[in-house]
Amino acid sequence: MTKTLWRKHILPFAVLVGLLGVGTVLGDYVLHRLDLVWIGRYLGIPGTLLIIGSLAYSLRKRKMISSGSPKSLLSMHEFSAWLGSLLVLIHAGVHFNAILPWLATVAMGINTISGLVGKLLLGRSREHVQAQRDHYQLRGLSRSEVEQAVFWDAVTLDAMTRWRKVHIPIFVAFAVLGLGHIISIFLFWGWR
Repeated sequence: MTKTLWRKHILPFAVLVGLLGVGTVLGDYVLHRLDLVWIGRYLGIPGTLLIIGSLAYSLRKRKMISSGSPKSLLSMHEFSAWLGSLLVLIHAGVHFNAILPWLATVAMGINTISGLVGKLLLGRSREHVQAQRDHYQLRGLSRSEVEQAVFWDAVTLDAMTRWRKVHIPIFVAFAVLGLGHIISIFLFWGWR
């Protein structure tokens, strides 16, 4: 029995997002439990630097830089953005004392999920739907029967393709909100 698009591609995506959530809660819990909450205050800095570093792939993809292998830069982009997001989420913790950082955190979360959609789902899902089409054609089904057989997988793929279009605009929103948060920290921090 062939694996469905859901089990083969969406479930691993959900697990990776779940690990991000569990890692955030666990990291925040450990810092609170060990009375090291002050460390969380500073985790936003390496998290932000990792996210900024992950942009090298985007710059290479858009031919703004010419060095680096696109494949290795993509791997670095995926790892750095995920780890940076984890650090920023631990930094955010469960503290509800300001709206700007929370808006930036929500925008980052949406952007991270959108990026994971691109990484884990879209490419593999396209391959899966095409493999299913090929499989049914080899079995001798007509074009309309093939399309009917892969209908729900194709609908799922189409929805995911549209969803990914939020990745860049949400990144811009995240960048603006994050920059606003950083500037406000420099303006209002009690520099002792």
